[in-house]
Amino acid sequence: MPALLLLTAGPVRPAAAQQFSTADSIVESGIRRGIYPGAVLVVGRRDGLLHAHGFGHLTWGPSTPVPSPDSTRWDLASLTKVVATTGAVMRLVEQGRVDLDAPVRHYLPRFDGADRDQVTVRLLLEHRSGLPSYVPFFKQTAVRDTGIALLYHTPLRHPPGVVTEYSDLNFLLLGLLVEVVSGVPLDQFAEREVLLPAGMAHTGFRPGLAQRDHTAPTGRWHGRPVCCVVNDQNAALFGGVAGHAGLFATAQDLARFAQLWLGLGSLSGRVVFQASTVRDFLKPAGDWLQGWERANPDHHLDSAFGQLLSDQAYGHTGWTGTLLWIDPGRDLFMVFLTNRSYDPRVPDSIRALRGVRGALADAVVRAAAGP
Repeated sequence: MPALLLLTAGPVRPAAAQQFSTADSIVESGIRRGIYPGAVLVVGRRDGLLHAHGFGHLTWGPSTPVPSPDSTRWDLASLTKVVATTGAVMRLVEQGRVDLDAPVRHYLPRFDGADRDQVTVRLLLEHRSGLPSYVPFFKQTAVRDTGIALLYHTPLRHPPGVVTEYSDLNFLLLGLLVEVVSGVPLDQFAEREVLLPAGMAHTGFRPGLAQRDHTAPTGRWHGRPVCCVVNDQNAALFGGVAGHAGLFATAQDLARFAQLWLGLGSLSGRVVFQASTVRDFLKPAGDWLQGWERANPDHHLDSAFGQLLSDQAYGHTGWTGTLLWIDPGRDLFMVFLTNRSYDPRVPDSIRALRGVRGALADAVVRAAAGP
């Protein structure tokens, strides 16, 4: 197991007072429009931070805390896929316990029959398995084991390797694969082999109620904020720990994770992953890498990644209002976390948020380039 890496993402570098003012005003515009009550923005490079700031409040009530880049935890939603699950699979690959090009049924024998036998681990990571985008298993059962059985027997929509379709089911399967191969639950393996080695001490599944004052709520129940419980109902069916959702983290911890990728697996001189492993997971497969989406503005005029990132950039978004992108070509990353899913005041808030994200990404690129 890699040694525990205790570090910070680095102090914010001195900069002109107005350097990120446009970016900040874009974040604030999302609050004024009622898209989200609070947000944090962290921008940095491989060896330090350029900007870190919190905006608004944890709820629409002005007496609630202002979010902090250092201490506020957010329900990451689908960022779980790249932080916990992809990271855990990377470790199993390095340990020689998982072959990306082996059939998934080699590790999960119940995932068999029909074309499922042709689905490899790599195809799950690249969202080319042929599985449907989403199935509300929680509507069919309240029992985790039954949900797993339903997952294993979900029919493919396309032949494996032919069509790219982003799917939560791919990462539900990867989370189970990690559990079966490692012999411990996904949350324990990810903490031991990914999060703690990367110094991400404020990241994990199922935060305790003691963290309530430092966790952004993601919904309302009978008029009261709901926090410290995963927003995704399939993840809740799986006990709050699933390969596609369930992870909570601070922006500061995600900054460390971004710096780890910019460093090709190394952070502050310490090797967390081998550079060869990172390079393998950054091999493109259409619009996707292994777990990551390529930030290709040619395919998305209203892309959450904007229009100015380099052709090396990649990232991921989350339903609750989260975003992380990494641009090796610019030695730049951005962490933008909101609780968009908490009582938005606008219709179609996820689309409204997409516009904020794209404008923010472009403003950050311009600001980081300097005068």
